[in-house]
Amino acid sequence: MRVSFIDEARFGQKGTLTKVWAKKGSRPTVIRQTRYENAYLYAAVDPATRDSSALVAPRVNTETMSAFLKLLSAEVGPHDHVVLVLDRAGWHVSTRLEIPANLTLLHLPPYSPELNPVERLWLYLKSHFLSNRVFTDYDHLLQAGTDAYRALEPQRDRLKSICATAWLTPGIQT
Repeated sequence: MRVSFIDEARFGQKGTLTKVWAKKGSRPTVIRQTRYENAYLYAAVDPATRDSSALVAPRVNTETMSAFLKLLSAEVGPHDHVVLVLDRAGWHVSTRLEIPANLTLLHLPPYSPELNPVERLWLYLKSHFLSNRVFTDYDHLLQAGTDAYRALEPQRDRLKSICATAWLTPGIQT
């Protein structure tokens, strides 16, 4: 039995601005694109083992969520069971959602994003890989999301530290 946290994040051509290093008193120029194409990154993270799975998709809905759960189920294998902790987004509670037998969904209380450690992962990915950029087209956007998540693979300890929370990991200070 394992516990993972799951969430989705939108990123796109109407990107976010983040702070940049600059000489004191200067006004650095930062790129911000104003187109409106977006992609979504689905992720399931187990902060204790540093295991994670992700899917970059063009939309969030029940069908895409079902596809992600199917992908996650195959990665887990038939002999393990994972409890997925997630929010109550419409596609998470839909009666049409297809939940594989080796996964159990455990919904967080309403309006409590601070309880989901994956929310911190989105902040990290956006500030380090997906902000202050211009994406030439939709394929470039999808590739950037894939590359951003894959950049975490060699840094699995970083994934653990990003998703560490005091209520989840006893003795840790956040």
